[in-house]
Amino acid sequence: MTTVADAEQERERAKQAVERFVWRFDQSYRLLVYHAALPLVLTPELVNYLRNEFLRGEKVPWVAEVDLLLSDLCSQVGYELYAMDTQVRAYLLDEIKDQPFWQRRMQEVAQVLISYVSYLSRINPGQRQQELEAQRWAAMVYLGDESCKAAAREIAERLQDTGKLAQANGSIRAELARLTRITEELSPQLKEEPSLLEYAKLVQRVLRAPDTVNLTELQRSYSVEGVELTVPEKVLPEDLQQTVAFSGQIPDRLEGFPPLQTFKFEVVNLTTLKIDLQLFEFSVATIESKQTGWLRRKTELIIKRRQQLAWGFREDLGDGVQLEMVAIPEGSFVMGSPDTEEGHRDSESPQHQVTVKSFFMGKYSVTQAQWQAVAALPQVNSELDPEPSYFKGADRPVEQISWYDAVEFCSRLAQKTGRNYRLPSEAQWEYACRAGTTTPFHFGETITPKLANYDGNETYRNGVKGKSRRGTTAVGSFGVANDFGLYDMHGNVWEWCADNWHDNYRLLRGGSWGFIPVLCRSAYRFIDYPGVRFNYSFGFRVVCAAAWTQ
Repeated sequence: MTTVADAEQERERAKQAVERFVWRFDQSYRLLVYHAALPLVLTPELVNYLRNEFLRGEKVPWVAEVDLLLSDLCSQVGYELYAMDTQVRAYLLDEIKDQPFWQRRMQEVAQVLISYVSYLSRINPGQRQQELEAQRWAAMVYLGDESCKAAAREIAERLQDTGKLAQANGSIRAELARLTRITEELSPQLKEEPSLLEYAKLVQRVLRAPDTVNLTELQRSYSVEGVELTVPEKVLPEDLQQTVAFSGQIPDRLEGFPPLQTFKFEVVNLTTLKIDLQLFEFSVATIESKQTGWLRRKTELIIKRRQQLAWGFREDLGDGVQLEMVAIPEGSFVMGSPDTEEGHRDSESPQHQVTVKSFFMGKYSVTQAQWQAVAALPQVNSELDPEPSYFKGADRPVEQISWYDAVEFCSRLAQKTGRNYRLPSEAQWEYACRAGTTTPFHFGETITPKLANYDGNETYRNGVKGKSRRGTTAVGSFGVANDFGLYDMHGNVWEWCADNWHDNYRLLRGGSWGFIPVLCRSAYRFIDYPGVRFNYSFGFRVVCAAAWTQ
């Protein structure tokens, strides 16, 4: 369930994405983004149509169309088909919903979109019907109450018809997923149709996490503008189908016996590879405050450095490329942040004790050289772009990486080496980042651009402003690590974790070059869709578990 804090975080992420896009190009691009927010699916042709129809006198350059579609605000979902990020779209539409000019303009855009869809349907009958259907609904919900009710009724009828299809289960599930995702996208405009929204959420739970659905929910009927909706039994797992089928034929419990319960279990075969570790030396930096000046009213930050030793090993990836792994000792820590920590979010509560077993973690975020080496290995589940990064450099962290890309990287690396490489869990990441500290950063109570790559125009607590590098930097270039020997845990690139957040979200940690320092704290949790790829800030580092000797 999404909390208020989650919604605020999602909105802040969307806002920063839009501001980065406008900052990178020009203020006129903001107008194009607002106009492109209404359609659910974007094509180069449609974006060009909107620019020519509404922005001809606003000095929006034609290249803005390409810049928008290839930016991290959008992701490609098919041949010449793009979808704006859900949270970005919601943020943009929410920003302008109460402004009279934009209320009129969105209705005008909706009318144009209806005409555009009608035109495409006439010249290409039978082609791209799903896309055109979604576009028509997106426009209809902006054209008044009656039109919005008609859209809700059409969506409900499509959901009902899909549940009655005699096709393979996989096809039905895919279509239900598409329809409920459209409903979710249009939820701000469909708020007067709570039954439809509730039904869509239920179907999504059935498709993604059927074990969270109870029998009462499955047996309920939802009425949407005269259309009755129930969850199709054919999309339920076999055990749930049996439960529904026999729910009215057997008693809830046998006399004298407790109710029967089902449980799931997993059989895992473990193998370990011995690793001979090597000792390495590194520099650790901490930040301390010192009161100076007349009456000690001025605060000066003192960076103290010391040398530390840790164990690690190097994985040979071929052609002179190596992956450096650091041994992280077993231990316990308090995960999350206290309410008193500046920038604290509800998602960082409640604090709780966590025990972590020993593991290995990459000394740095995965670099572009390492990415290219592994991308050349045999495919396990999906293809990998060997050069996805926007900021080029062999020693720079790889970015524009989706969660699925990172998982595929780990799978290929594991297949090559025989070690269980994977993404870190959130607990592993925060434990490794803190390295025994309880402060907002492993540096201490604040952070400085002299030690990490983030938006140096902003400060945290008594920190100081500094250089904003406007891009990634070579890994380890600041020359300081935390007490475990890990570099760049704050800033440079966000790092994917293995965990789910809720629904279809995944988590990232650590902040990045374009984000303010409060979002780079050890406890801060950032979420996005696992398929998001076109973001110059998203990277990762790997972990593995294995026995070792010293």
